Amino acid sequence: MKVAIVHDWLNQIGGAEGVLEVLVDLFPDAPVYTSIYWPEAMPAAYRRWEIHTTWMDRLPGVHRGHQPYLLLYPLAFGGLKLDDYDLVLSNKSAFCLGVRTPPETCHICYCLTPTRFVWDFDAYVDREQVGGMARRLVRPFLGWLQRWERGAADRVQAFAAISNEIQGRIRRLYGRESAIIYPPVETGRFAPAEDQDDYYLLISRLVPYKRIDLAVRAFTELGLPLWIGGSGRDQASLEAIAGPNVRFLGYVPDDELGELLARCRAFIFPGLEDFGIAPVQAMAAGRPVIAYAGGGALDYVVEGVTGTFFHEQTAESLADAVRRFDASAFDPVAIRAHAEQFDVRVFKSRTKAFIQEQMRG
Repeated sequence: MKVAIVHDWLNQIGGAEGVLEVLVDLFPDAPVYTSIYWPEAMPAAYRRWEIHTTWMDRLPGVHRGHQPYLLLYPLAFGGLKLDDYDLVLSNKSAFCLGVRTPPETCHICYCLTPTRFVWDFDAYVDREQVGGMARRLVRPFLGWLQRWERGAADRVQAFAAISNEIQGRIRRLYGRESAIIYPPVETGRFAPAEDQDDYYLLISRLVPYKRIDLAVRAFTELGLPLWIGGSGRDQASLEAIAGPNVRFLGYVPDDELGELLARCRAFIFPGLEDFGIAPVQAMAAGRPVIAYAGGGALDYVVEGVTGTFFHEQTAESLADAVRRFDASAFDPVAIRAHAEQFDVRVFKSRTKAFIQEQMRG
């Protein structure tokens, strides 16, 4: 069986690239088709892959900033014809589902999200700090972009969604049903510790939509120790509102992450996310999660078993949940067992079974 993998862009590392790496591991002989590829920004292992780019890879400055060219991606992927494959897997958060395949090719889209730039434009441009001129240029084209993406979705044979949140979005925006296959988490990297320290933990990029500000304000009010790992453009503003009990760790190396997670009282997850890998890693380390009750967290936080929710996205609601939280009420072994359903092995097994089902159909 000849397989091709399609990915939106390869100029930064994030959750989409974690999924891509597992797909390449499943199909090591499959070429990867993408719009742009910046080798210096990606792991060295990617240089062993067979990677094909579009004409967009030659555009000036596109590797360091692809957002100004967002209107061109439908043209690039819409012009990419993959005629020689039995199976095409698109790992999609943006436009890559628009590749052209012949009727005899099975095109399966693993949907991280319908394109936020297209369907939630104002929130996206605020999140990515897109300039005013670019906003004014793009806005008249939103109707065309939505029609293009809906047409591209119609050509896909089958969709898999990363969470119930994304499954609902696919149904609402594309008019398509989808299977849920949770994204892969390397739970084997983590294990519960015998003892915990007194700090609460948050690991994240420090950018506005992650709502780290809610945690900083809540814990500053509570006076309880909050450790924050990660970096980003919000760090200075977060430090400005943080009390002395809030500690900023900066980048946390992989070899230190496991112990840091395993020894915290609880992991704090204040944002509204499509899924969220870090909370599942914390659960794999046996620790409960205090999460906002929305998005992907609803798929893995079980109230009173693997964590607890706060129901309004405010510092006051989070602070109230922390006051009510009792770490001794949670069983690390049970939390760890629940996390294992999101393991890489499970992702691979479900993905292969889904592909086989679609190929038979």
